[in-house]
Amino acid sequence: MRMRSGLKPYGAAKRLVQLIAAFLMPVAAPAAAAPALVLAFGDSLTAGYGPKPPEAFPVQLEARLRRDGFKVSVRNAGVSGDTTAQGRARLAWVLQSLKARPDLVILELGANDMLRGIDPAQTSANLSAMLAELEKRRIPVLLAGMKAAPNLGEDYRRRFDAVYPALAKRHGVPLYPFFLAGVVGRPKLHLGDGMHPTGPGVAVIVRGISPQVTRLLRR
Repeated sequence: MRMRSGLKPYGAAKRLVQLIAAFLMPVAAPAAAAPALVLAFGDSLTAGYGPKPPEAFPVQLEARLRRDGFKVSVRNAGVSGDTTAQGRARLAWVLQSLKARPDLVILELGANDMLRGIDPAQTSANLSAMLAELEKRRIPVLLAGMKAAPNLGEDYRRRFDAVYPALAKRHGVPLYPFFLAGVVGRPKLHLGDGMHPTGPGVAVIVRGISPQVTRLLRR
């Protein structure tokens, strides 16, 4: 009985020392949140054909989003000349090569299909397959639309222009109706080909599309 009664104050003192040590021990700061990842997946309009590298769409979009208070990284996954078939072929590889799942993919393809006169039904099938792949991976998408040039004829123009709204409705994704809105028809904002934007033209695109991007990132 005497031995047990003698252990009580020792045990209490030991416990007190442990509590003091735990209180004084430095607490590790929480890890900083990784930047949101936006993947700009498209053709030369995404890749930055024409403007200087610092004026490319992904660079200007990232700068705009950061000015708006977002901690974000916009990855350039544009390949000049890509059709929707070529984009479809490389999408899974691009996603697998990333270290993290994108918080948003801006899907911008179809201009080269239109310029080559590819059947809009094929363009639709390729874009639909890419949207399905992203949906399967639970990656949010902003579909960037394209419009056909007038010289391709009314029938082709009608069928091509209908592709993007129909896909957005079918897959339940938001649509930015025309990626080049505000640029086409304004010579100072595009190159001589009438399609590829200059640096200031890219700024117009970014200003137009960024409100939808910010809404999707806030989700």
